[in-house]
Amino acid sequence: MIPRIYVPADSGALALGAEKVARAIEKELKERGVEAKIVRNGSRGAYFLEPMVEVATAEGRVAYGPVKPSDVKGLFDSGFLKGGPHKRWLGAPDKIPFLAKQTRLTFARCGVIDPLSLDSYKSHGGLNGLQKAVAMTPADIVSQVTESGLRGRGGAGFPTGIKWKTVLDTAGDRKYIVCNADEGDSATFADRMIMEGDPFVLIEGMAIAGIATGATKGFVYIRSEYPHAVATMNKAVAIARKAGVLGANVLGSPNTFDMEIRVGAGAYVCGEETSLLNSLEGKRGVVRAKPPLPAIQGLFGKPTVINNVISLASVPIIMDKGAAYYKDFGMGRSRGTIPIQIAGNVKHGGLFETAFGMTLGEIVDEIGGGTASGRPVKAVQVGGPLGAYFPRALFDTPFDYEAFAAKDGLIGHAGITVFDDSADMMKQARFAMEFCAIESCGKCTPCRIGSTRGMEVLDKVAAGIEAEKNLALVTDLCNTMKFGSLCALGGFTPYPVMSSITHFPEDFKPAPARVAAE
Repeated sequence: MIPRIYVPADSGALALGAEKVARAIEKELKERGVEAKIVRNGSRGAYFLEPMVEVATAEGRVAYGPVKPSDVKGLFDSGFLKGGPHKRWLGAPDKIPFLAKQTRLTFARCGVIDPLSLDSYKSHGGLNGLQKAVAMTPADIVSQVTESGLRGRGGAGFPTGIKWKTVLDTAGDRKYIVCNADEGDSATFADRMIMEGDPFVLIEGMAIAGIATGATKGFVYIRSEYPHAVATMNKAVAIARKAGVLGANVLGSPNTFDMEIRVGAGAYVCGEETSLLNSLEGKRGVVRAKPPLPAIQGLFGKPTVINNVISLASVPIIMDKGAAYYKDFGMGRSRGTIPIQIAGNVKHGGLFETAFGMTLGEIVDEIGGGTASGRPVKAVQVGGPLGAYFPRALFDTPFDYEAFAAKDGLIGHAGITVFDDSADMMKQARFAMEFCAIESCGKCTPCRIGSTRGMEVLDKVAAGIEAEKNLALVTDLCNTMKFGSLCALGGFTPYPVMSSITHFPEDFKPAPARVAAE
């Protein structure tokens, strides 16, 4: 049996040197005259251990990491191909604590399989959900997704089944499935990991959505900053089409569904669904007023399902294992699992898939291991650049849509950014306003003007000019933006600003007072 060596081709792993490691292994094999197959898999998401190289042995896979090119010769000298001991030895990947504590449903295959091998995908349960879906009526598929409790994983948390039912019940000579892969939030990489590490699960989820709603065409809108994901998805779509997973007769059934990949031009606001639709149509990416809802009048004026990558990638397991199986995970109205992305000043950064309900403190301290700097955690921002900053006093908050909303926060796309006690929260609040001003599509006044005024007023606070009066003005501005903006860009910018002011008031004192306090 030819040994198989797994070296991730995931963007995160590549950024940490995986390509150099792969070349070094290739060179070492050649020099030693050893035959082995190098498989470029996705990442398992433990980025603090990347590049993580695995080798398939008779006893199972053995991991080593983080591997540097300079380690490769020593690895081979230590019997690497048979799982021999070495300073980089990690043992069985699924026994590594960061991975062992997870509940992997959506990401079960990520980092395990060859991303572009349909056979590898099928041997790990791939296409089971689609096989069941083609034998069901559209209404029954929608009913199962509704019953599972799946909610949009892009940030809004809207029930997926209700969105699908609206499109199914709306008459139209053409319907569309649009996958929002414009993953622009800070500390988020779950969508990218799926597209690069398990692209067929997204294709399968989109095909099921098409059959469920009567849509025959799908589009994946990927941000331009993800060239590796774009390349992998294009290859995967071509493979799926050739194998009959996509096309005129999906898996030999009477159902038609095909899809294509589209690349965005780098606008953060195109993560908002109506702005994304305008961009897909070749127009400027500006927000549309609602109603009409995209489910009724979406892409090219037709009924359209718009779901996030993780929402669609979660559908195959629901169809395969059943709604009750998926619904059994989680708490309250937040059912199933959520891929939490841990980043910032943190020791163990990476993707952690778990059922809803784990507290923020457990995620940051136990899973993340605290700060990388070793200093105390000061604040954690959950939900990207528009998420609220939570102090340690709120670390008992369970990871759940409603629990976060009750504390004036939001889960968003489940990205977590950790800050230590050197962070200046006034600067963070100003950054939120600046980010909104730069990324605003300009259509509505509260977002376009409010964010610019917000920067100016916070600059006055920083300079000690009528601080109390200007903080009151910031609060008033935030109120206008929150309730007057057309979309979440302007509507959610107040979250980081107001949470900074509320939980870290000492950072908003005039400079002399702050120095004295220190």
